[in-house]
Amino acid sequence: MSQEDQGFTVKDRRIFSDDGSTRQEEEPQPQAADKPQAEAQEEPRREAPRFEQLPPVDFSGLIISLSHAAMMHLGHIPDPASGQPRQELALARHTIDTIGMLKEKTKGNLTEDEHRLIEGALTELRLAFVQANR
Repeated sequence: MSQEDQGFTVKDRRIFSDDGSTRQEEEPQPQAADKPQAEAQEEPRREAPRFEQLPPVDFSGLIISLSHAAMMHLGHIPDPASGQPRQELALARHTIDTIGMLKEKTKGNLTEDEHRLIEGALTELRLAFVQANR
């Protein structure tokens, strides 16, 4: 079988060689002039923001995150995409109900601070929900 008869070519594109050293690129990357016209006109992709230090994963953080989402759905916090407040009462109710479910499922397993946090969040969110429905 000749070289031209083969249907595909396998190229090793791993970064590291067998001995652990970094491989050198064998083929130069195509330049903008080498790319097809449609590909050259694509907008550059934005990289996701890097968070150098994230808060610890804990129950309080979850409740605060859900509370923030509920307040956004109630229109008290602007939507991050548009910068404008927007009411989505069905989503707000769902998020508040989720926090309520977490309260019931974790009953007896929370610290005093976690218990006060979830109680306070539910009280504030339920009051805001009732006011939004007037």
